[in-house]
Amino acid sequence: MVSLKDKIVFITGASAGIGRASAELFASEGAKLIITARREQLINELAEGLNNKYGINVLPLKMDVRDREDVKSVIGTLPEEWKSVDILINNAGLAKGVEKVFEGDFDNWDTMIDTNIKGLLYVTRLVLPGMIERDSGHVINLGSTAGHMSYAGASVYCATKYSVRAISDAVRIETADSSVRVSSVDPGAVETDFSNVRFDGDKERAKKVYKGFKPLTAVDVAEAILFCATRPEHANINEIILSSTSQANSLIINRK
Repeated sequence: MVSLKDKIVFITGASAGIGRASAELFASEGAKLIITARREQLINELAEGLNNKYGINVLPLKMDVRDREDVKSVIGTLPEEWKSVDILINNAGLAKGVEKVFEGDFDNWDTMIDTNIKGLLYVTRLVLPGMIERDSGHVINLGSTAGHMSYAGASVYCATKYSVRAISDAVRIETADSSVRVSSVDPGAVETDFSNVRFDGDKERAKKVYKGFKPLTAVDVAEAILFCATRPEHANINEIILSSTSQANSLIINRK
């Protein structure tokens, strides 16, 4: 397990769920963290908590990955001591709605595409050149089992996660002549705020998604991310697919 002490780790969508769990795990390994999210108060509180608990340096930054100019501004004005990002965790992502294509909500489509695809591209585009220049770095993208099997009511969400898979594969090819590594971590059902966001705050409906089986936790996925990041430099984890023991694929879950 390679040491992460003093490595600069940039995490998007760090205010909750997998992003927050990843921040906690990487902090426990002594990494220096840049944590970003739209909810400024939450990441400020997280930064303070991690600093007090682990004594590490944390830089919390309000950033909306959907806003290209915002991403340019935030990454372009990083303090000099934070510019050399060692590990980028493209975690920010979401699902909105469960309508069929012929009933779909245009705004929901835009939100998913702008966050899950374009946001990931914006951040990667601005962080990756530094890694190429230093011939060192690791991009870890959060995909999904939805990027391996589509299901009804999630056509656009699945399309965005297939895109994450395609982008990860392409960037791995494009950086093959360097020491930069590219990984994708693709979880199945994870009990976070994901379903609550998908159903616009309908908590009862969200709870039903996880009824009758034990889903993955945010920590389960964060541990997979950490595993990718701590392999020897000559070893790259191209892709990890993980799910609850009760979940065979995107369509089949054994509920009791």
